[in-house]
Amino acid sequence: MSLDVAALRAQFPILSKTVDGKPLVYLDNAATTQKPQAVIDALVDFYTGTNANVHRGAHHLSDEATRRYENARSSVASFINANAREEVIWTSGTTEAINIVANGLAQLLGEGDEVMVTELEHHANLVTWQQACRRAGATLNIVPIFDTGELDVEAFDRLLSSNTKMVAFPHVSNALGTVNPIKLLTQKAKAVGAWVLVDGAQGIAHGGVDVQDIGCDFYSFSGHKLFGPTGIGCLWGKKEVLETWPVWQVGGEMIKDVTYHEATWGPLPNRLEAGTPNIAGAIGMGAAVDWFCALDVNALHEHEQKLLAYATEQAEAFEGMRIIGTAPNKVGVLSFLLEGAHPADVGFILDRQGVAIRTGDNCAQPLMKRFGIPGTARASFSIYNTLEEVDSLFAALKKAKMMLA
Repeated sequence: MSLDVAALRAQFPILSKTVDGKPLVYLDNAATTQKPQAVIDALVDFYTGTNANVHRGAHHLSDEATRRYENARSSVASFINANAREEVIWTSGTTEAINIVANGLAQLLGEGDEVMVTELEHHANLVTWQQACRRAGATLNIVPIFDTGELDVEAFDRLLSSNTKMVAFPHVSNALGTVNPIKLLTQKAKAVGAWVLVDGAQGIAHGGVDVQDIGCDFYSFSGHKLFGPTGIGCLWGKKEVLETWPVWQVGGEMIKDVTYHEATWGPLPNRLEAGTPNIAGAIGMGAAVDWFCALDVNALHEHEQKLLAYATEQAEAFEGMRIIGTAPNKVGVLSFLLEGAHPADVGFILDRQGVAIRTGDNCAQPLMKRFGIPGTARASFSIYNTLEEVDSLFAALKKAKMMLA
């Protein structure tokens, strides 16, 4: 079944926008995806017709807000094939989700213990573990990658040991688009008794995430990279792990009993959701998941691969362009440099032509240093992009090359 991209694009109001009189070509989807009308409507409907706090009120608005809020949790649980809806913990995004796990881990580690991450990490899945290891006196090990941007699995094997307590890695690299063999890596880590966290920020929007099949202990992701609102995300964790994981934030909602001198924590998911949550964000994320699940995931994947293949073909033929990240298994990201041009200058010229890309280190400074570069220009594609927009990208790049020569 082929994807009706025109009909899909019509559901995203912002895609009809112009920039300096040019049609918007939005190619910064790895940073954040645009929102369909269904998500926008869900947010507006909540604030105009249902706005109330959840779980606490004894009135109609609170009951309705709670119902929608918890229905959204159920939608997410079904989407990732969680074993129980209580395993879905609302967070502000991937970063907070990883911090919940890392701050808890810091209380469980000791000297001689080890944590493993990779050279592919976003800062959110690197600095968190640095801090946890520093607090506990543990060791942080880094799994290297090849020059293609592909993970060195043999090195992964060599670094694993009985001292390894946590292994964390991205589902998909935000900077390179590399897709990691997350199920295989999880199996290897579980064989030595380690916990496993998958940073799913870049993987979730491609569909097909099944946390039970992966076998990991934690999977984290953000709503805004899945066509949902900003400021909302999820930490999924195995129930038996989350039930005893050290809490990070304390306050209202997560308490079972409290006196002036002692407190005990409530059951899941409350014990890891302190304070008034982002109710509208959760409802909007639920709407995004429901909207996404109504699409043909196989058709979406085929379309995204066509976009990447077409862009890569043009990039390889573009004189003076260097692609950063050429792993055989990639999705949706073309990171590159133009000979003699700073990525920021390339991005500025493209913006004047209506083409939106990302430039800089992509919150992956160590990875950029690994390649000996300060940063890249990054075009990242989503389901609503077209082959014609890829042509627009390279037409704009030709102009940039002429201007910066």
